[in-house]
Amino acid sequence: MPDTAPSSLSRRRFLGVVSVAGLGTAVLTSCGSSDSGGKDSQGRTVVEWWHIQTTEPSKHLWPQQAKAYEKAHPKVKIKLVPLENDAFKSKMTALVGTGKLPDLYNTWGGGVLKQQVDAGLTEDITDQVKDWIGELVPASRKAYEFDGRTYAVPVDIGAVGFWYNKALFKQAEIAVPPTTWAEFLDAVKKLKAAGITPIALAGKEKWPGMYYWAYLAIRIAGVDGMQKAADAKDFSGDDFVKAGEHLKELVDLQPFQKGFLGAAYPGPTGEAATMGNAKAAMELMGQWAPNTQKSEGKGIGSDLGFFPFPAVDGGKGKSTDVFGGGGGYALRKGGPQEALDFLKWFVGPESDSRLVREGGMIPVNTKARDALTDPNLKAVSDLLNAATAFQLYLDQAFPPAVGQEVNDSVAALIAGSKSPQEVARSITQVAKSQ
Repeated sequence: MPDTAPSSLSRRRFLGVVSVAGLGTAVLTSCGSSDSGGKDSQGRTVVEWWHIQTTEPSKHLWPQQAKAYEKAHPKVKIKLVPLENDAFKSKMTALVGTGKLPDLYNTWGGGVLKQQVDAGLTEDITDQVKDWIGELVPASRKAYEFDGRTYAVPVDIGAVGFWYNKALFKQAEIAVPPTTWAEFLDAVKKLKAAGITPIALAGKEKWPGMYYWAYLAIRIAGVDGMQKAADAKDFSGDDFVKAGEHLKELVDLQPFQKGFLGAAYPGPTGEAATMGNAKAAMELMGQWAPNTQKSEGKGIGSDLGFFPFPAVDGGKGKSTDVFGGGGGYALRKGGPQEALDFLKWFVGPESDSRLVREGGMIPVNTKARDALTDPNLKAVSDLLNAATAFQLYLDQAFPPAVGQEVNDSVAALIAGSKSPQEVARSITQVAKSQ
């Protein structure tokens, strides 16, 4: 969940293509309900807001901010609809077929948002935000801009990297975090030799495993190579096969926790809890990881550290090329002005400072930078500030079908049912079909 999405990928319209069969009636009626964008019994304009903040502290911070806004703007009612990440994606995909999305909805930008734009479902907010969007960090805005027009407002920006347990590293006699892939594999071997599970992974959800293949591909092919493959709809080249081969090297070491293929990201037995309860030494995850570890597990406090994804010897990519992204909110086509007014307030200096201080977020408003004090989040922020290139999450940068195939194929490689060559071929086949 970068700010440079491929621009010449397939932009087919998909309004009405997705079947809504099997989607619960409650879900369909909650979106675009009679009071959404209209008035409630008290005469307030209702803004329906779909978000994915389901873990602490954001789980309570988001409603608190909505209440604070309502108090200052008594003619507006913010109707929150919180959804877990995968449930949100599934329901949003189905709702596209109905032709109407929530007033405000979470987006990671890239190809998924572009298809919603092309389908005529998302409002062009360029003119409405021009007087204040300049306050936001430039890198945070790019994933939501197409052909010089703006379609969403960022609320978060970050990068994926390795979160690690310093105490477990010390126990395994690993003096410093690895900086190359060879050193990383050596660290995994040392952790296993010390009786420590090297890596926590949510194999059930697929997207956490995609991070490994994506970063390896970026390190080997470079961000430019990823862009060229996306433009050509061809990921069958040697660089992408090598990415799979390096990932298979890791998988063959059996580095993940017991039962990882059935593990979710949240939950008492999920990836975040495994890491947060010191049951594994590392996880490859975004900037939200520390808070989720504490929410789902106990958290490991000062033992938690962060290091960038290692370089790959001979690769075209730089160790300072970053993979990640952020979250933003888009306005449905024809959505109420009150929704955008709320969003302006939500990313304003005062609100954003609170999100940074209490929500563990990296500031998107330049006037909220002083609120960032957490050393690990500062490390992520430093990584972003020093980035030589930035690649958006592949399951968001690419059209939905391609992104899903990346997730599925990489999950199959990790499970041992697909070879590196088959992964590259499968992604290419789906890309060419779009």
